[in-house]
Amino acid sequence: MKIVKTKDTMSDIYLDALSIRHQVFMMEQGVPSEIEIDKYEAACIHFVLYGDNNEVIATCRLLPLENGMIKLQRMAVQKEFRGKDYGRLIVENAELFSKKQGYNTITLGAQTTALGFYERMGYVTEGEKFLDADIEHYKMNKSI
Repeated sequence: MKIVKTKDTMSDIYLDALSIRHQVFMMEQGVPSEIEIDKYEAACIHFVLYGDNNEVIATCRLLPLENGMIKLQRMAVQKEFRGKDYGRLIVENAELFSKKQGYNTITLGAQTTALGFYERMGYVTEGEKFLDADIEHYKMNKSI
């Protein structure tokens, strides 16, 4: 098991992240590619969790913001690996990286179905429900 990160949008790591995002967001949830792949790809740090047999399990990305904030986005776990704590592993890795880089707050837009997951990880809901790609979300924050 290993988690690797990259900013290189020409790397195999990035392509592996995109393969998970394609499967989860575009195929399972019907998010259009023009929304899923956005203008922030090159500005983000992309994380990929690989299994012991080098299988691609989970991904997320971090978008640096201002004032000590960083945004966790595009967190996804391949269907066959869900419920096995891999989501927690990759988010904790992204949090640790963010803290080491000097960020003090992580913000994210959580799909309503993932609220419990993020709450268990210490994220707090802020504001009203909103739609992103026609999917209900809530803004959540965590001090790190």
